[in-house]
Amino acid sequence: MNKRAAIFDMDGVLIDSEPLWYEAAVEVFTPLGIPLTPESYASSIGLRTREFVAWWFKQYNIDPAKATETEKIINEVVIEKISRKGEAFPGVHGVLEMLRSLDMKIGLATSSPAKLISVVVDKLEIRDYFMAFSSAEHLVYGKPHPQVYLDCAEALKIAPTACICFEDSFYGMISAKAARMKCVVVPAFFMKDELRWNAADLKLNSLSEFSLPLLQSIT
Repeated sequence: MNKRAAIFDMDGVLIDSEPLWYEAAVEVFTPLGIPLTPESYASSIGLRTREFVAWWFKQYNIDPAKATETEKIINEVVIEKISRKGEAFPGVHGVLEMLRSLDMKIGLATSSPAKLISVVVDKLEIRDYFMAFSSAEHLVYGKPHPQVYLDCAEALKIAPTACICFEDSFYGMISAKAARMKCVVVPAFFMKDELRWNAADLKLNSLSEFSLPLLQSIT
């Protein structure tokens, strides 16, 4: 096995937070006249909050001067919701334990704000598994640009080609592949049959399905 590190996306992979991001966006967008639906929200999964806000503001001709404050409010609402009712996806602790038993380095690379990383890893009691955290919050480009994954590999002191990534979004998958990393995708149920996931090295219905033989099969 030539992969020596695993890097996880956060929202939608480790924690079931996408419904909470959607709730927050609806609460903040509705007074602005943006009728966000689950389907339209799904099209923007993987974007940073400011990119998400800018996209929908442009679609509905909302004054861009309000974007920064809207981004801040959405992030605050999400942090409160995750702190209160965020839950780990099935299989998270088992996968992390397996990877640690193999002496693989473990990192986290997310489009979400750095402040949310601490909230999530403490909420799920998984902080001790990780050796590095990277956020695309203040990078010039977020996912699908590979920089957030490259930054995490650098923090782990390991070559990008020695990493395997776990993602749930199309933008995230492209980001990982552009970084020359292997990518395991765990898409949301309603998107799992889309052909675009064929670009991944492995597709799972749940992290609970991941195993040592599957790891060996892609490394």
